[in-house]
Amino acid sequence: MAGAILLSLLLASELGAAEVFTNSFYVRLRGDPGPEEADKLAQRTGFHNYGPVLGSSNEFHFVHRGLAGARPKRSIPHMRRLKVDPLVHVAVQMPGFKRVKRGYKPLRVENLVPDMKPERPPTDPFFQFQWYLKNTGQNGGKAKLDLNVEAAWAQGVTGKNVTTAIMDDGVDYMHQDLKYNYNAKASYDFSSNDRFPYPRYTDDWFNSHGTRCAGEVAAARDNGICGVGVAYDSKIAGIRMLDQPYMTDLIEANSMGHEPNLIDIYSASWGPTDDGKTVDGPRNATMRAIVKGVNEGRNGLGNIYVWASGDGGEEDDCNCDGYAASMWTISINSAINDGQNAHYDESCSSTLASTFSNGAKDPNTGVATTDLYGKCTTTHSGTSAAAPEAAGVFALALEANPEISWRDIQHLTVLTSKRNSLFDAKNRFHWTMNGVGLEFNHLFGFGVLDAGAMVALAKQWKTVPARYHCEAGSVKQIQSISTSNPLVLKITTNSCQGTDTEVNYLEHVQAVITLNATRRGDVQLFLTSPMGTRSMILSRRVNDNDHRDGFTKWPFMTTHTWGEYPQGTWTLEVSFASPPDQPQSGFFKEWTLMLHGTMDAPYTGLPVSDPHSKLAIVKKAHEERSTTKHKRAYF
Repeated sequence: MAGAILLSLLLASELGAAEVFTNSFYVRLRGDPGPEEADKLAQRTGFHNYGPVLGSSNEFHFVHRGLAGARPKRSIPHMRRLKVDPLVHVAVQMPGFKRVKRGYKPLRVENLVPDMKPERPPTDPFFQFQWYLKNTGQNGGKAKLDLNVEAAWAQGVTGKNVTTAIMDDGVDYMHQDLKYNYNAKASYDFSSNDRFPYPRYTDDWFNSHGTRCAGEVAAARDNGICGVGVAYDSKIAGIRMLDQPYMTDLIEANSMGHEPNLIDIYSASWGPTDDGKTVDGPRNATMRAIVKGVNEGRNGLGNIYVWASGDGGEEDDCNCDGYAASMWTISINSAINDGQNAHYDESCSSTLASTFSNGAKDPNTGVATTDLYGKCTTTHSGTSAAAPEAAGVFALALEANPEISWRDIQHLTVLTSKRNSLFDAKNRFHWTMNGVGLEFNHLFGFGVLDAGAMVALAKQWKTVPARYHCEAGSVKQIQSISTSNPLVLKITTNSCQGTDTEVNYLEHVQAVITLNATRRGDVQLFLTSPMGTRSMILSRRVNDNDHRDGFTKWPFMTTHTWGEYPQGTWTLEVSFASPPDQPQSGFFKEWTLMLHGTMDAPYTGLPVSDPHSKLAIVKKAHEERSTTKHKRAYF
């Protein structure tokens, strides 16, 4: 029951703009006729069959090449042509929506790992510019503020037998720094519907995005070309899916569900428009693909989906991006080489960790990586650059322990990420400790990834206990809110104790909320856990003037209460952060609290080598709780 409720909540999305319809159609056939009958149907109705949706035997992606790729209204004749066929059960013309690449454009070991160094540094000519791999203070950076990859490489871990799919505008797989690490079998072009995801040429090199991301993950070592990838012995697959005027649910779904047993990690440096007024997320088929990937991909261990948190800056909130804020994905923010956040970084409570983007002193000192047509660049930037770095670190962890699950990767991220020297340049968000001693920041999540520490812990990792979803309670009374009348709501819960979905140790928490307001962008939401951790789950967005759509069953998510105990009273604060001369009002309609985590304590079988590590701190908190839990009164 809880799983069905959860899925229905996750599938909720909002469309604020006028709809656009593409020449792409979702077709579900009666019975189980198979692809040959689908091909015949397409031929007799004038369509082309682009193949099954998520491997289904009766759901297909049809395209009519004689129909405009974008139009303001549905094509009734084309719909009728499909629906009158006795084989067709459902036919839907797919709406189009915008998905944008995330990248800043200047023009418009936790003692788990001793100090280890490889025998020699890479000889690649651009390695000296790859401060995010080894920061010696070059270009005004802060020495040792990097991903600590040398400590991973020194353990003999370089990403072997791991494939990362770059879901983007294509990959230059003929680039000399990429060609030997390219996994053609796992690659596909969903923009052109063929097996060759090569970027489409443009004079301004607009389609260099995917190639740059690919080099960050898997550029070869010691070949005299460009730099070196974080996981330089891993494989990359190209999934070309961004290069068309409008995205459709079918293209996204098939991209995220492509070859889930050949692909380990999917890296996405794109999302809904970062304009500070968009509220959008995955549609039905795409959400099905992601949920199927984490449950069935990698032969049951679960695919890892890495997401760039967004480039909307302080005027946006990544909890309004349903991809970055999903508990099935790992949302990555960025820092620059002196430790401060980049000016384009969004903040939100769903961000799990951070990597790096451009330099502080010189904005042209970005991420050094591969570029189109055999070239190299030092100016790749934005959270676009941050997500592939994280994918590379996760590839190292998967080589170190191929049996770790998608959830294990998230736990490893929380336990080994570092505060290091990261700080908010405007002093808005401070480092805070949650109820079990884990330090987090609203901008950076649990800190910057540490490849050496993650690899060391992955080698001794024991898979965490089974995950459960608990619907902990709801408030469904309609209540007015205004600038002068903020709302404080409470839910007291035993977190489904005594049932099959009991949650005692938290991972993700969702506040699923329905409200509307005279100005949606002025709404501010805070969620406080029973252990006192206060998460800002929605901040003010100055560009969001919506007064009509509001939020409808939108799952605001926080990772800040990771490892905490959920029993007790949760508090939701709803207010307007509007200027005094611009009072706002609205109606709060519904809040459902969803708790996700384990019934049994995680980390119990893990040895602790450093008594001051996050692992030691959380284990001690959990052990203390387990010895006293029967004596505590939570109500």
